[in-house]
Amino acid sequence: MRLVDSDGSQRGVVSAKAALEAAREQGLDLVEVSDKADPPVCRIMNFDKFRYELKKKQQEAKKKQTVIETREIKFRPKTEEHDLAFKIRKIKEFLAEKNKVKVTMRFRGREIIYAQTIGLDALTKIADTLREDCIIIQEPKMEGRQLVMFVGPKA
Repeated sequence: MRLVDSDGSQRGVVSAKAALEAAREQGLDLVEVSDKADPPVCRIMNFDKFRYELKKKQQEAKKKQTVIETREIKFRPKTEEHDLAFKIRKIKEFLAEKNKVKVTMRFRGREIIYAQTIGLDALTKIADTLREDCIIIQEPKMEGRQLVMFVGPKA
């Protein structure tokens, strides 16, 4: 096996017994780095310290990543103009926080006959109002008894 010392220097190709003996002399662990290589590559290191540093790097990466949530705003076909404006303002707040928004219009009972007229008009009106603030991820489409549209923040 090819042996890499604890300071990163190459020791060359040695037997498994010689590599284990070298690791014991230094009081460190012998870790197989690449088993697919020919010959396999092993490294002398403090494995516990390596795992600790790896865990710390993963925690730092997790701190820096941004999580995009999907928020939902629900409407009904008979939602009044003032309430619609209020909900559009709320959608803009969600987009400012870099979240995606699922805009849903629910139809109950006989309201379903208004899905292709009032419902589609309302969602296209909302989409037109939000066009400069966001991108339309999914155009309005029927899913069961509700009309659904997805919008996301501009990149």
